[in-house]
Amino acid sequence: MSIATLCIASVTWALPTGFVYIDDEIPGIQVDLRYAGSNNFVGRPIIGYVTNRAVLTTQAAKALSRVQADLKPFGLELLLYDAYRPQRAVDDFVAWAKDIADTRTKAEFYPQVAKDNLFSEGYIAERSGHSRGSTVDLTIIWSTSPPKALNMGTKFDFFGLESWPKYGGASAEQRANRLLLRLLMLKYGFKPYEMEWWHFTLENEPFPDTYFNFVVN
Repeated sequence: MSIATLCIASVTWALPTGFVYIDDEIPGIQVDLRYAGSNNFVGRPIIGYVTNRAVLTTQAAKALSRVQADLKPFGLELLLYDAYRPQRAVDDFVAWAKDIADTRTKAEFYPQVAKDNLFSEGYIAERSGHSRGSTVDLTIIWSTSPPKALNMGTKFDFFGLESWPKYGGASAEQRANRLLLRLLMLKYGFKPYEMEWWHFTLENEPFPDTYFNFVVN
């Protein structure tokens, strides 16, 4: 590895005031930013995701650290799928959703939803709370090697009733796991989204009317 490469690898990019890298606030937290790779409903990396490093507002990250602290004594921890999301990534989702011919991920992520209904049914929107910096997508995992996720009934970003937190067809184990995540997030000031078991927004978010577009490097 060259000296230049070493220098680049060690850089921590300056974030806007009020934002932090989550791994600075919660050292060792598990992060799998799905939109930085191809394991997502679009099937490719999303514009605006340059690295697998997650960012949140300082307030949201501190609240999340308390959730992590509650889980640790039980051999459990958090796994983040998404946090701050630049507006350019949301624009990329919108452009994909309008391309009705591209259905290569339909069988895996939205088998029972017509792609031209993704807007009307609330799965894709032109604005996202993630761009305000205090929304997270996450699950709970066992602190094992390799880590194992609790059974929540669906994969992350599955579009369908099965992903609704109160879906009646979930098993007792799945309902209990969803409830554990929900109660812990509520305890530390996050409000749930009733169509996605993994999605939570800080109740008193510091930028409720601002949609950011900076890229995370």
